[in-house]
Order: sequence, then structure tokens, then C-alpha cells
Amino acid sequence: MMQPFRIAVPQDALDDLHRRLATTRWPNEIPGLGWSRGVPLGYLKELAEYWRTEYDWRAAETRLNAYPQYTTEIDGTSVHYLHVRSPEPDAVPLLLTHGWPGSVAEFLDIIGPLSDPRGHGDPTAPAFHLVIPSLPGYGFSGPTREAGWNLFRIAKAWSELMGRLGYDHYVPQGGDFGSVVALILGQIDRPHVLGVHVNMLVAGPSSEDPAELDGLSESDLARLACVPQFRQDGSGYMKIQSTRPQTLAYGLTDSPVGQLAWIIEKFREWTDSAELPEDAVSRDRLLTNATIYWLTATAGSSAALYLETAALLPIADPPPAPNPPSDVPIGVAVYPRDTFLPVRRFAERDYTNIVQWSEFDRGGHFAAMEVPDLFVSDIRSFRRALSGQADRAVAEGVESLVAGA
Repeated sequence: MMQPFRIAVPQDALDDLHRRLATTRWPNEIPGLGWSRGVPLGYLKELAEYWRTEYDWRAAETRLNAYPQYTTEIDGTSVHYLHVRSPEPDAVPLLLTHGWPGSVAEFLDIIGPLSDPRGHGDPTAPAFHLVIPSLPGYGFSGPTREAGWNLFRIAKAWSELMGRLGYDHYVPQGGDFGSVVALILGQIDRPHVLGVHVNMLVAGPSSEDPAELDGLSESDLARLACVPQFRQDGSGYMKIQSTRPQTLAYGLTDSPVGQLAWIIEKFREWTDSAELPEDAVSRDRLLTNATIYWLTATAGSSAALYLETAALLPIADPPPAPNPPSDVPIGVAVYPRDTFLPVRRFAERDYTNIVQWSEFDRGGHFAAMEVPDLFVSDIRSFRRALSGQADRAVAEGVESLVAGA
């Protein structure tokens, strides 16, 4: 049963948020260290005050509610999703999956251009029906009420969701955790998956044999060097979320400033920002994303996805995505300030049917928010690549029939 859903946060929840922001107990800070030990005190104070006095949740709520939303129960949990059907008769279903610390708000700027290109000034561009779910335990799909919601279970739920919506074929797309979910769907729902598009792919050497690095360019070697640097300096959030998410949840669920700091640090580190996160993503959009986590009290259940996945993937290190069957067409978009940047040689070894590889000169981990123009263009290009593959397959089939005759 698909139940229509509309976001309607009670005013007393917003009043409580503002009260907590006004009475925050602030820590001390050693001056002059910038972001080297986390979010600077002065910056966070100013951002929290903006959140309290100027940010307009009701405007964000209206923007989100402009699109049809629903909830449905799948495998014992309530799943929230946006479902935006295109007016174009040849539109292809596109399933967009976010990761941590993201939300469905990531995709607000790309919904119109992808679903209604004609209405956005490009009548010749491919069109898509969009299905944009909140991950179980995240935002309006949370919190989850039982253990076991790992990435494979989520992929199975998404397959069920697309079937319930009546889509016989579709394209999964994702970044962060969403990229792994999309690749898993290429395995478990192959008859219905036209192709998989990801804007994060982890691909590196399969061993410590130095010979694997022979012939790599300086830029590829630099990409590989980022992995040990991340393990040393950037993976603290991952280690605590994959081991003790419940302990973390108490602080983040009780303190909006704590929740904001935990999220905003990642937007600063993982985006193409010059100095501040809002250099890459607007301040209001950053706060909409953080407010969704706060209002739904999903700090703990969203963090728990790391623990649930730790049993299946070694996520203390960059997680290797499962290899899909070789006949699944894959599109890879590489943005220069993403968390991990794949080395193409290793990606093509692990994923043998990459039909599109795009390298961009701007953008980062949250591409749909940072560079929606590039994101939309690459999705459209991938759709065309899939159409070209289908045309070639038909032509090859005809040639085989002629040869057989």
C-alpha cells in the first residue's frame, strides 16, 4: 500500500530546536588551528545563530512538498520516497539513492531538469521518471526498529519498491552508500536493470604488489595516496559509527549543534569548497539537510548503517563495491573533490562493462547539490549510451541471423 505523505513538522518541534540552539553549552577552543581538529568554534557559532534566527524550515518544507511523496512498508520498515513522473512518453525510470550524511534534499535541483527537460529549456534531452527514497533509518524513513538493515537488504527493498511502482525496467543511480546499493541492484535485479550509474566508485590495486602500479600516471598515484591519508586522518566518524552508533546517538539526538557539527564537517571535507562548506553548497541547503536529521531524530539509526555493513564489507577501509555481472552497463562520473577517486585501470578490471567514464574539473561528493548542471548532463549522456548499446545489440543480432541464414 502506497500512502501519500506530506511533511508537516509541528511548530513546537521548531520552537524546541530554536530554544536548544539559543541555550547551547559551547566548548573551549585552542585559537589559530582552523579546521585541523574539527569544525572551528567561531564558524559553528555563527552558523548555529543563522539556523536559529534566519533559516526558514517552512520554505524548505514547501520546496520538498512540491513533489509527490509517499510511504510504504517493505520488509517490516516504513520507506519514504519521492515519485516524480515525467510528462514525456519515452521517459526511463531512474532510482536515485543518497548516502550518509545526505538525504533526499540532495536531489532538489535536478528533479525538474531530469523529469521535465522540455519544461526546463531542453526539449531534445532524455527524460526520466524519478524515484528518490530515503534510506531506511534516514530522515522520513527512520528510525529503523530492528537490526539487519545493511546495503544488500536495502537493495532488495528498492527492487521491491520499483516493482510495486510498476516499473519493469529502470536505472539505479547513487553516490556514497547509494553507489553500492546501485551496483548490488545490478546483481540481484539484473532482468530489470538497464544500467547502473554511480558518482562514487572505489577501485584500486587488488594486492600490495608494487608491479600493479607500473605505468600509472602521477594523477593516478596521487589518487591512491589519498586512501592511507583518509585512513589516518579522515575515518574517525566511520570507525565510531561502525562500532558504537548508539553511544554517538545520545549526543547528536540531544544537541542540534552537535548534530550540525557532525554533518557539516563532512560537507567541508568532501565538497569542492575553497574554505567553507557553503562555498560548494548553499547555506540554506546545508541546513535543510541537517534539519531533516534533527527533526526525525535519525542520527543513531543513520549511523548504524555503517555497523550493519561492517559485517559484509571492510568499511574501516574504503569499501569495495561488489562486482556486478559483466553485462551490466555502468556509467562512472568522477568529481575531483570526492572522498575517493577511482583509478580507471583498476575500475575496468573490476567492472568489465563500463560504457561511460566521465572526468570533471569541479564538484565533489555531493555532486547533485554542488554541480547539478554536470550531474544532469552526465545522467542524460548515460541514457544515450544505454540507447546506443541497445541499438548495437539489435544490429549484432540481425547480423547473426543473416550469417546463420
